[in-house]
Amino acid sequence: MIAPWLQQTWMRLVDLGERLPHALLFVGPAGLGKRALAEELAARLLCDAPAAGGRACGHCDACQWRMSGNHPDLHLVIPAADADDGESAEGEGAREPATKAKSSQIVIEQIRDLQSALSVTGHHSARRVVVIDPAEAMNVFTANALLKLLEEPPAGCVFLLVSSAPRHLLPTIRSRCQQWMFARPEAAALAHWRVHAGDESASLLAVCGGMPLAAERLAAAGGAALLERFVRDVGQLQTANALRLAGQWEAWLKAKESAAAGFGLPQLVDWMRRWVCDLAALRLGGRVRFFPAQEGLLSALAGRVGVAAVSNCYNEFAQIGRVAQHPLNLRLFLEDMLLRYARATAGARE
Repeated sequence: MIAPWLQQTWMRLVDLGERLPHALLFVGPAGLGKRALAEELAARLLCDAPAAGGRACGHCDACQWRMSGNHPDLHLVIPAADADDGESAEGEGAREPATKAKSSQIVIEQIRDLQSALSVTGHHSARRVVVIDPAEAMNVFTANALLKLLEEPPAGCVFLLVSSAPRHLLPTIRSRCQQWMFARPEAAALAHWRVHAGDESASLLAVCGGMPLAAERLAAAGGAALLERFVRDVGQLQTANALRLAGQWEAWLKAKESAAAGFGLPQLVDWMRRWVCDLAALRLGGRVRFFPAQEGLLSALAGRVGVAAVSNCYNEFAQIGRVAQHPLNLRLFLEDMLLRYARATAGARE
């Protein structure tokens, strides 16, 4: 499904027709619907008779194969961990015993398999489509393997790359693609969405940086309760209770409810970083962006905290966020993070 705020972009893509380049790079913040747009475009390109408005008809053989997940000319390249999440969301494999963690990277074997698949002609027609998401989830060796395909694309093949962090892509890959930039939707475009998203839509949308689909996923996972606890805990945090709160948050992250909601350390660190971002913005004369409902508390803290202290804290959180996926020790990680914040804001509590 194409989000309402992407309809204009969709029509521009449809209007290109046969002038569509062999590689497109969809760039923008996560939670806008870039992946869904790429998949709709792939469906259109493979459809035997696209309907009015450019959408795939949904009835031809190609559409039936695609909807059943068996189209031989559609290649979806995503990290194994993402594919595993998709299976779990549908109930498949949810009862399998714990095994080795799935990779969060697109590995070089996937690109080699893709090279092999594209070395033969299309099964249904001359058109073949490759969707890669997130494109930045490739190391330099994997990216170089993909680059060879982009430099000498197989006949009739269209590559659709999706990225929320294009700076992590090789410049040579970016240069081989036509880039399409996606901005945050305007407030007017979200008015209808907010009506149907419920009473908590404003808070969830704010903490997700204005990304409606990210807020939608958070709401579906019980995000309102998670956010309420986070705000309560961090709002009362002091140096004296930082270690105790680290223990409580460790148990929180390990709880079955958190795992079921997909709420883990990376999300918690990201919320801490956004909380400090709001605090720094207020201290520097800016406005609250992520936690508007807590503006009073943040303003009180900002009025008494030092500019250097809160700026350094934000920079430190940006650094530790890079290792949040695989901390060596969860408890020590949480203690370190909370102590950094408590010390940075200690002057605001004296």
